[in-house]
Amino acid sequence: MRTNFVLIDYENVQPATIESLNHEHIKLLIFVGANQTKVPIEIAVALQQLGSRASYVKISGNGSNALDFHIAFYIGQLAAQEPSAYFHIVSKDTGFDPLIQHLKSKKIFANRVQNVNDIPRVKIALASTLDAQVEVIITSLQGNKSSKPRTIKTLSSTINAIFLKKLSEAELEALINQLKTMGLIEVDDTKVSYKLTS
Repeated sequence: MRTNFVLIDYENVQPATIESLNHEHIKLLIFVGANQTKVPIEIAVALQQLGSRASYVKISGNGSNALDFHIAFYIGQLAAQEPSAYFHIVSKDTGFDPLIQHLKSKKIFANRVQNVNDIPRVKIALASTLDAQVEVIITSLQGNKSSKPRTIKTLSSTINAIFLKKLSEAELEALINQLKTMGLIEVDDTKVSYKLTS
């Protein structure tokens, strides 16, 4: 599975918990400012549970955007080492968005989220209710601009792949029925058409 690097701008976002990041394919870097001296015990304990997959990066010096430049440097370094990795910057700072666009133009997978639980793989892992799972499916289908599954069979396979092939036939059927009930898909025999709003 593709490595997902999560780079947290800790000056900008202080997550209450990072337990949802404890997955084998996730590596975490928390960037702390030169003047930040304390991290909550909950974060420290969760970091210990990630072992070698997590680390702090204390930035050198102060200055406007100093931490942002550190994050950009690390993404460049890590992308050279693991070109197929996915990079998630956790920050409310929209100044990262031009960097994200540039990375994408270079075929480097990257995004910015404001909360660790908004990271797609984390969102999928946390989606335990039917409504939460439907939300994940809608987001995935809306993101697939080029082509959407055109038959029930391919839609089932696509949904199962989104949830890492951990769904039972009954769960898949319930999700497809929910999409129908919500008017998001129409099924004619085995053919599927969509009424998704972006």
